Amino acid sequence: MPEPSTAGSPFWGFSLQLYRRPGVADACITLQEEAGADVNLLLFLLWQAGQRRILSVDEVAGLEAKVAAWRERAVVPLRAIRRALKSPQALVEAGDAEAFRTRIKAVELEAERLQQEAMYGLLRATPLGQVAPSVAEAARANVGAYAVSCAMDFAAPAVEVLFAGLLATSGEMNPEG
Repeated sequence: MPEPSTAGSPFWGFSLQLYRRPGVADACITLQEEAGADVNLLLFLLWQAGQRRILSVDEVAGLEAKVAAWRERAVVPLRAIRRALKSPQALVEAGDAEAFRTRIKAVELEAERLQQEAMYGLLRATPLGQVAPSVAEAARANVGAYAVSCAMDFAAPAVEVLFAGLLATSGEMNPEG
């Protein structure tokens, strides 16, 4: 992620902080590319875990249903354009094409921030989850609920990187390893 403004909800601030931790960006991209995970939803579930909140499969499925249209109509098309511009055609000078790609990347990031702000607003309107005994337990439960709700198979090494980043960010040690 580029260096965006830190203004926004506590969820957005958490996402920026976690995403900058070693290996987290690559783990998120792996889960997005290999399993079709919505990174913003995954970050939301980890943010909730950081507050020791466990969401049910139904709550996660409800969130997924609420964000799907925005993701598919705004975030994914912008991502596709940005990726397509990695290999610009000869028509446009390379420097101009890269400057344009950089602007698209900023718009894509803004679309993701807007999704996160909307998710934060949903939570404020209707609190979700139950209290967990630990951040680690909440993280495993929330990511597991996401996998079940969407019938996804997440790569365990990528998930473990996210858990380690979350635990380091939250200051909680992982009692499971």
